[in-house]
Amino acid sequence: MDVMGDKATLFETGRFVQPSGEEATPDESRDETADAVETVETDETVETEETAETGVTVETGEAVEEMRLRLAAAAGDAEATSVLGAMLLRRGDLDGAEPHLRAATAAGDRAAANNLGVLLHQRGYADEAAGWWRVAAVAGSAAAAHALGRHCRECGDEPAAEYWLRQSAEQGHALGAYALADLLEHRADSGAERWMRAAAERGHREAAYRLARALDRRNPQYFDGDAGDARDARDARDARDARDAGEDGDAGKGGAAGAAGAVVQAEAEQWYRQAAARGHRRAALHLGAILERKGELKEAGRWYLTAAKEGEARAACALGFLLRDAGDTENAAIWWLRAAQDGDGNAANALGALHAERGQTQTAERWYRAAMDAGDDNGAYNLALLCAEQGRTAQAEQWYRRAAYAGHREAANALAVLLLRGGDTAGSEPWFSKAAEAGSVDAAFNLGILFAGRGEDTVALRWYERAAAAGHTEAALQVGIARLREGDEQEAERHLRCAAGGGSAEAAYRLAAVLDARRPPQPAHELGEIAHEKTECEEWYERAAQQGHRRAQVRVGMLAAARGDVCEAARWYREAAEAGSRNGAFNLGLLLAREGSEPEAVVWWTRAADDGHGRAALRLALVYARRGELAEGQRWADRAVSLGPGEVARRAARLRDALRQELSA
Repeated sequence: MDVMGDKATLFETGRFVQPSGEEATPDESRDETADAVETVETDETVETEETAETGVTVETGEAVEEMRLRLAAAAGDAEATSVLGAMLLRRGDLDGAEPHLRAATAAGDRAAANNLGVLLHQRGYADEAAGWWRVAAVAGSAAAAHALGRHCRECGDEPAAEYWLRQSAEQGHALGAYALADLLEHRADSGAERWMRAAAERGHREAAYRLARALDRRNPQYFDGDAGDARDARDARDARDARDAGEDGDAGKGGAAGAAGAVVQAEAEQWYRQAAARGHRRAALHLGAILERKGELKEAGRWYLTAAKEGEARAACALGFLLRDAGDTENAAIWWLRAAQDGDGNAANALGALHAERGQTQTAERWYRAAMDAGDDNGAYNLALLCAEQGRTAQAEQWYRRAAYAGHREAANALAVLLLRGGDTAGSEPWFSKAAEAGSVDAAFNLGILFAGRGEDTVALRWYERAAAAGHTEAALQVGIARLREGDEQEAERHLRCAAGGGSAEAAYRLAAVLDARRPPQPAHELGEIAHEKTECEEWYERAAQQGHRRAQVRVGMLAAARGDVCEAARWYREAAEAGSRNGAFNLGLLLAREGSEPEAVVWWTRAADDGHGRAALRLALVYARRGELAEGQRWADRAVSLGPGEVARRAARLRDALRQELSA
């Protein structure tokens, strides 16, 4: 029994297989978590830069400005006092800033009140900071309202948090809009996108990134998970394009859905691009994946490189695949190495595959183990494949089991194949079932083979149909054959077309036979010649013949002979005969004999007769009888009688009796 589905290659491991969470990395959280503690407001102007470290050298111009402010503050200028306090706060001089900020706050400067709250929050006095933020927020400070809203949320007071964040957002504060959107999104409030969009439009890069992700999720036709495997995405895009073009019989609906999806995807790309341009490395990663799906590989590579240089391991891994596809395996390995060292299991798998391809099995095994340590189940699966190739069956089974227990469906299928080959049919069936239920098309097909081998054709057909619906070529062939047996020619033709289109030579031959059976006789030409025009069935015969299908080759040869193309007929007969077709050898012999090459015809008839072709044996008997080699003729006549079929056996028997009488006379 031929069990399929164990031909996976070491390269075919999913890329970007990462936990589905949206954890922010340090550089990505900079503006997402831009707390009030990092916000310094002076004269209604919000400073969003991070506070400088203490000890930074003060530039000459700043020193002059500081001296001016100190003199003005000493003269009682409240505004100068506030600005001086903000300057010292940005520098990290909390002790120096506090008295100036308190003095300006006492004079009614709301920016100073906000900044005093920032200072106190940095010192760890969150409640006192909130009091000053409240003062500033009531006075109209958007930055203070944002800081107070975040404080309320941290304290668990969501209604108050929403109130203050909304106050900040409605005043046009980007951080306030983002924080409000985050709060509403947490509550699954439909208004979250409005404020996320507002923050993004005001330049908030994390808002732009998250808005793009939301648009992606709304459009599953294009959604690539957590960056996704761009190669698989391209294949999926091709299938989607075919569907959207109306090949499923609903062109209008599919086309409209595809157009709407493309619009949403274009907007998502725009926001990814905005966030990436502002240094958001995960946005650069996703933008690269989108561009790769679109075939814009050069620009995709640039964004992958940007993200990879910023430490995004998945971008380094994706860049490695782009380089490998371009034939630059050396540089691909460099980026995979960097990504693998940062804990990317996909990159470790890619390195393992690369070394396995080079025959460096020990190094490959080390990287597959590194992939497993990184939490990538493909590592165990690939390690099992490596062991299986080396004949280490026990170890292969061990690693298949580990990956299968972790939910790797192809590992479950491969484990079942391994058990089946070892004679453990009972043990293989549950693993085939588990893999098939998880979506493995090969496992569904293998279950069909398993049940067909037991004679449970109904159950087998059900699994074949399931695999065929998912595009499995051989399964579609089996369903087509079953439907032919049942007499459902229309359904059989549909499945045979699917299988033949998928590259099955047997399906192409059987489809041609179905079409051939319903083909009307060729119309006669006016002058009595047959007007030949190539039909669809002939095209399928030829496709099967070109794929090496021997019966199709014989049939194409017969069609060529019927239209008088002897050279073409001889070519196809010879190909079939040399591939072991006894019918091809017999027909080639007939053609050669007709053309006057009887000695060569005898060679091919002998080959056909030795393979059990009764007509060829009868032809040989006649040839030797004409030559006067009666004993040899009688021997081949005896062989023709035993081989049949009935008509041949009767003629051969008469010839044999005549030769026997001649020999005994």
